[in-house]
Amino acid sequence: MLVRFKLNGREIEIDARPDRRVVDLLREDLGLTGSKEGCGAGECGACSILVDGVSKLSCLMLAAQLEGRTITTVEGLSAGEELHPIQQAFVNRGAVQCGFCSPGMVIAAMDLLQRNPNPERGEIRRALSGNLCRCTGYQKIVDAVEAAAGEMRAEA
Repeated sequence: MLVRFKLNGREIEIDARPDRRVVDLLREDLGLTGSKEGCGAGECGACSILVDGVSKLSCLMLAAQLEGRTITTVEGLSAGEELHPIQQAFVNRGAVQCGFCSPGMVIAAMDLLQRNPNPERGEIRRALSGNLCRCTGYQKIVDAVEAAAGEMRAEA
């Protein structure tokens, strides 16, 4: 099946089995390894991507579902070498340890901050609740999202 979609600002046309999982298409066929497969069952959030601006689990999506959509992966948030404010806040606040969950956390944060540029800490925690982290204890991640929100409001 020929699938056409926009990926990180580029028009993509790829021949893929309609039942191919999006996480596999991204990682294996398109070389975008930011989205991680942690559980393969929609439980951990490591494979999160933005689909038309909304966070979705790429391990639960099929290639056919990409047709005509706009997809943003964690790689698509940065502007060349310049990190997105959310990504930079994760670095600055020490919100990454092993880094496996970071792409999904960053995508979940982006989804939240697009909808609510000034979330309270409880809202941040709820927005991140579908993403599992085994290293940080979440405090630094919440701090990073809060800092990114402030930076993004200042830039706007």
